[in-house]
Amino acid sequence: MQLQRARDTGPELALRSRIHAEGLRYRVDRAPLPGLRRRADLVFGPARVAVFVDGCFWHRCPEHGTRPKSNVRWWADKLQRNQDRDADTDRQLAAASWLPVRVWEHEDPARAAARVAELVRSRRQHAGMPQGVDQDPAVTSPTAASTGRSQPTASPAESVEEAVRP
Repeated sequence: MQLQRARDTGPELALRSRIHAEGLRYRVDRAPLPGLRRRADLVFGPARVAVFVDGCFWHRCPEHGTRPKSNVRWWADKLQRNQDRDADTDRQLAAASWLPVRVWEHEDPARAAARVAELVRSRRQHAGMPQGVDQDPAVTSPTAASTGRSQPTASPAESVEEAVRP
């Protein structure tokens, strides 16, 4: 597991590229909330949208998730803890008026980017924020040197249910 990339995976880079092409700017690999020991792949701070690109194996994709054949019990427990942590993260973000968005690694990046862009713009419009490029100078583009770095009126719980998975 130590060799698994935590960021800048192929699916994540493809999604970031398309979202950037939509004119949206974001932070990469950030904790959306202070004190939350979990990091989102993309964070749109002013709009309060956190995007997670989930791997099919690690997050038990119903279409492509596989079950290991050896050490079955350990892996079952590990993957269940991942799912439980994802659900807890979504609940904590929703309670803080954030919109968590989950994207599977196998999703078409163009469709996923369009969905994320629509949610971000919708949240900005609802909050009366400008629709153009983010004004936060700390936000970086995916081509920066180090690559370092909704639903409009629904309640947080309703927004999570509608936006988490396509």
